[in-house]
Amino acid sequence: MQKRLNIKQAAPDALKAMIGLESYLSKISISKTAKELIKIRASQINGCAYCINIHTQDAVKNGETNQRIFLLSAWREAGDIFTEEEKAVLAVTEEITLIHENGLTDETYSKALQFFSETQIADIITAVITINLWNRVVLSTRLLIGESLA
Repeated sequence: MQKRLNIKQAAPDALKAMIGLESYLSKISISKTAKELIKIRASQINGCAYCINIHTQDAVKNGETNQRIFLLSAWREAGDIFTEEEKAVLAVTEEITLIHENGLTDETYSKALQFFSETQIADIITAVITINLWNRVVLSTRLLIGESLA
């Protein structure tokens, strides 16, 4: 697989805007654990090895267990390995990542409201959209594990 364009060189303002989203997300009240679960799960769905590699490492540095990372793709069947709050985040992540299927359903949105404020749900949605953006850039440019976006 041959690497394609360098997004920083080809569209530096676009990359700057993407980094701006990351800066915003670094200040939201959603836990680091939830943010990493969002990033890993969306990247799994999208098949983005580059992002899975980065975010599983970040999750481990943040104290995440190998067991939970290994079971993330089967979180619905993993019993009580994930909290109900995390399951709500993961359901939102999957439905937005797979938006073409059914969108964010009323059932999933209502479940998220049991744990999060509307502002927090907006932040979760933004986090999901942002990792999906990164996945699409990485996959479209064929960035390989270990290479830099810069």
